[in-house]
Parts: sequence; C-alpha cells; structure tokens
Amino acid sequence: MSFESLGLAPALLRALAEQGYAEPTPVQAGSIPLVLEGHDLLAAAQTGTGKTAAFALPLLQKLSGAGPTMTRRPRALVLTPTRELAAQIHDNLRDYGKHLRVSATTIFGGVGMGPQINVLRRGVDVVIATPGRLIDHMQQRTLDLSGVETLVLDEADRMLDMGFLPALKRILGAVPKQRQTLLFSATFAPEIKALAMQFMRAPREVSVTPPNSVATLVSHHVHPVDAANKRELLLHVLSQDSRRQTLVFSRTKHGADKLVKYLEVSGLRAAAIHGNKSQNARTKALADFKSSRITVLVATDIAARGIDIDQLPMVINFDLPMVAEDYVHRIGRTGRAGSEGKAVSLVSHDESGLLRDIRKLLKDEIAIDNVPGFEPSTPLRLDAGAPRPKQGQRQPRPPQRQNTGGQRQGGAHRPHGHASSSGGGEHAAGNRKRHRRPRPAAKA
Repeated sequence: MSFESLGLAPALLRALAEQGYAEPTPVQAGSIPLVLEGHDLLAAAQTGTGKTAAFALPLLQKLSGAGPTMTRRPRALVLTPTRELAAQIHDNLRDYGKHLRVSATTIFGGVGMGPQINVLRRGVDVVIATPGRLIDHMQQRTLDLSGVETLVLDEADRMLDMGFLPALKRILGAVPKQRQTLLFSATFAPEIKALAMQFMRAPREVSVTPPNSVATLVSHHVHPVDAANKRELLLHVLSQDSRRQTLVFSRTKHGADKLVKYLEVSGLRAAAIHGNKSQNARTKALADFKSSRITVLVATDIAARGIDIDQLPMVINFDLPMVAEDYVHRIGRTGRAGSEGKAVSLVSHDESGLLRDIRKLLKDEIAIDNVPGFEPSTPLRLDAGAPRPKQGQRQPRPPQRQNTGGQRQGGAHRPHGHASSSGGGEHAAGNRKRHRRPRPAAKA
C-alpha cells in the first residue's frame, strides 16, 4: 500500500516523498481514508506507530481543499496533554504541509500569552493546544472556537486520566456540535472509551494493537535491587555503553533532579525534564538529547509525552510507575519503527506489587535477573500479597557514591515526529481530580 492509494493530495505526497516516507503504517492506512470521508474516529495504536501523521495528513488535506478562509477563527483544534507533544505535532504539520497554505500555531504554558494572542489575532487555521492554556485564552476572549470543524484529541486517554476532564468538557461546550472528532491514543481503557463516546457521533474504530500491548521488538528485563543501591545499579547499567542514548523514568520531579546531579558527578552527560522546569529548559534538554549532546535524559511520566526518537535503544525505569498502564506508555519510547529496544526496570522489594500488576497487564513473564554485586537483601514478592508503595511514598534515596558511565544511537523512516517549541500552557496535571485510578501528584 502507498500513501497515494489512500487518496492524499499531490502536495502532501510530495512532502512525504521529500522526507523519505514511502509506505503508510497500519494506523495511517486504517485512519486516513476514514478521516477524509468525514467520520468521527477512535484510533488505538501504540506509541511510535505514526498516529500523528494519521490525523495530520487528512486534516491538512481537508483544510487546504476548502480554500482560503476570510475568518480569523481556527478551523481545527488539536488538544494534547503536554507542551512537548504540542510542539512535536506543530513540527509535523509544518513538515507535511510545506507545499500547502495552511497555518498552525501552538498554545501552551510556560511562556507568555502575548505572542500567542498576536498570532491568534492575525488568524490561523490550526491551533494545537494543551487544555490549561487554552482555557486561559477562552477566559480572556482571545480565542474564538466557534469555527472549529475538526477536533483532535491526541493521547486522549492520558488527558482524561490526567485530570483534564473538567477542562475538556468546557472546551467541548465551546466548539460547534456539528464537527468531526478524532481521538488517538496508545491505549483505551473501557471507562475512557465509554466517556469518549459521549461526545462523538457514531465513531469508526481503528485498532492496530491489542489493548495495553507493547512493541514486539522490545526485550524486558527486571533487576531486583535494594532501594538504597538503585543509583549505583543505574550507573552500572548505563556504563555498559557510555555512548548509548537512554531515557530514564523517575516517579517524582525531585527524584529526577537528584538523579541528574548524581549522574553528572559520576561523569555522565545528563539532564532532567519535568513540570518544574521552564519551557526553555525543557526544550533545550530535549534538543540536547536528540542531538546526543547529552546521553541520559531523566523524565517524569507526564513530561515524557512528546519525546519522539525513532531509534531510542533503551528505556530504564528507575522507579516503577504507580499504574501498570503507564509502563506501556514508557516502554513505547523504544523498539520503534522496526528497531530493537530494551526496557530495564530496577525494582526494589516494596515495588513487588507494582511489578506483579505490570506482568499481569502484559500477560507475559518478564525476565528477572539479578546483577552480580547488586543482589537484594530481600527478594521480590510476586504473589497476590506483594507490597506496593503508598500514594506519594518515595523510594529511600541512597548515600552518594561515585563512578562513571553513559549512552547514544540513530534514525528511521516513517512519519512519527520531532520536537520543537512555539507558543504557551498546560496546567499542573496532578492537582486536578482523577476519574480513573489514583496516581501520585505530578506536573507535566
């Protein structure tokens, strides 16, 4: 199958060819014709399968086909949970639409509203926004959503799960009822899907992976370790290849910062990305990671949304996620576009229950390997009575010791995305109500 067979316009085919994209991914092949036909769509595919192009390409074609508009109101609205993902989508729209006259801008927090207001006053076809800053503009009457013809929710389950439901309902009330609505995400829990159905009209469904599945090219490894020795084990794992790029997940912002300091003292080039960082700092850290100026990026779950690297060889869970489904989102950063990936989890005794939940979710026996010299004093418990950290409980932090180590690697070909920045604001996600399972407080 080719992109041409999906009914895309010559200008889009030309842009795709210039970027070396020849064949659509399964989610693109399934979604693009349905979007072009005007259907509402509920699409599920794991991270790294090209979801952005699946809605961006038909959206650009529909907007360009309608001809120039005299109104300054946006005709399409794309909602995302984080600034990084908004910036990535903006870059994709620019790249795919380089031969079309369709304008787009981003609206997210961490930067001033003034430049965003100026762009909106001049008029723009597509607004890519995080819910919090979009509400700010609605309150100040600097954005009119009455002309929106297409609404896209990217990472839809995560936005609902992060506590954005009240904001989403308010935004949905401001856009026309007669619109096309597209929901894209890696996973859809049944309750999230039921909620989505309330504001969609007879949506078609596209699913290219089983629910909560991970890439088949990813190998999973668990290294049991005492909590007090986790940092040294992390350093040991990173030292196996000091040039390899590695994304490390920390449960808390404070923990991410402490890890970066420890790794830097140990001789590694590392940076943290989380909600307490300024937008400039987040953008720089991501750019440095993608260009290999740093080899280790330490991130919290929410801030990691939008980190899009085709051949990221390794993801390390320094802390296991409190909710098993988040493991799928984390691991979706590696094993992409036909490349092999490795997922390593450093698991202490009090995280045994979390590991049991992950294994149950994946319906797979994840390999559990002791690392010589780091064997835990208390073995993991994987029975039904396995302990879990309490909400907000942090792992004990070990005394500082020093060593050396590091990370790196290359590119692939299919429309996924790149990161950049442009415009302003998501609110602190963890300070909102959650409608699914409780999570530890977090900010994007």
